[in-house]
Amino acid sequence: MFDESKKFFSVPLEEKMKLSKKEHRGYTALYAEKLDPTSRAQGDLKESFYIGPLDDEACNLNQWPSKELLPNWRPTMEAYYRKVMSAGKVLLSLIALALNLDDKFFENMGALGKPLGFLRLLHYPGDITRYNEEILGASAHSDYGMITLLSTDGVPGLQAWPTLSENLSVCRDKDRQPRVWEDVPHIEGALIVNVGDITERWTNCLFRYRTFHAFLDLQRTCRNRLFPVSLHVITALHSQHDAAFFFDPPADLLVECIESCCSASNPPRFPPIRAGDYLQERFRLTYA
Repeated sequence: MFDESKKFFSVPLEEKMKLSKKEHRGYTALYAEKLDPTSRAQGDLKESFYIGPLDDEACNLNQWPSKELLPNWRPTMEAYYRKVMSAGKVLLSLIALALNLDDKFFENMGALGKPLGFLRLLHYPGDITRYNEEILGASAHSDYGMITLLSTDGVPGLQAWPTLSENLSVCRDKDRQPRVWEDVPHIEGALIVNVGDITERWTNCLFRYRTFHAFLDLQRTCRNRLFPVSLHVITALHSQHDAAFFFDPPADLLVECIESCCSASNPPRFPPIRAGDYLQERFRLTYA
C-alpha cells in the first residue's frame, strides 16, 4: 500500500491537481488544511488523498488516478480499505465488551449499518526549511469520528498528549497547560488506534481521545499529527507517509451518552447531536 501511495505523491503537482478534493474525495495540496484553528501557521505541511466508501452509491464519488499512470493503484487501495474496515468493526465490538455491553451493541444501535469509512493517504515532504514560523506536519487535533486506524512507515515524529487520569475532570480540561507530549512508538505490522470524539461522547469520557501532532525536527524527520511545537529553524531530512482510516457512524445517527456510562452523580457531559452535524462542523473549522 505504501509503495503505491508513494508513487502517487511523486507524480507532478499538475497531475495530482486533476484529482482535487470534491465531496471529501481526492487530493489536497500542501497547506490546504489547518487542524488547529488557533495555529498561526498558514496551514499544515502535508498533502493527502481521500478515498471514501466503496460498496454503495457513494463509491461513485471516489476519484482515482488513471490506469495508464498507476495501473495497480486502485485495486491496492480498495483491498487495503476493506481489510481495515473489517478490523475497525472488530475493534468496536471489543470496545462494547470493555463497557460490559453485548459485542454487537454498536451494530444494533445502527453505528455499523452503513458506516462512513474514509481512507486518507498522507505525505509529509522532506527537504523543506522554514524560518521563524511554527511548522507542523499536522497541527494539534483530535480525530472526529468513532475510531481511527493509523498505519505509519516507521519514521519518528508522531506524538500524543495523553489524557489518562483517574480524575475524569481531565476530560473537561483538554486545553490546560503545559502540554506534555509523548512519542508514539512504531511497531512493525501494527496499527495505531485513536479514539475519536464520537466514542468519547458515547462513553462520557470513559474512552477519551488523545491529542496528537506531528512535528518537524532538525534531528528527527517530519511526521504527522497534532499540536503546535514552535521551532525557529526546521528542516525535514526525509519525506514520510502514513495511511489513516477514519471510521465514522452514519450521518443520521443520533450520538448521545450510552445509558450505562452515566448516572445521577456522573451525568452526560455532552448534549445529543447527529453524527453528520458534528462531523460537518469539525470539517468546516478545519478547512475555513
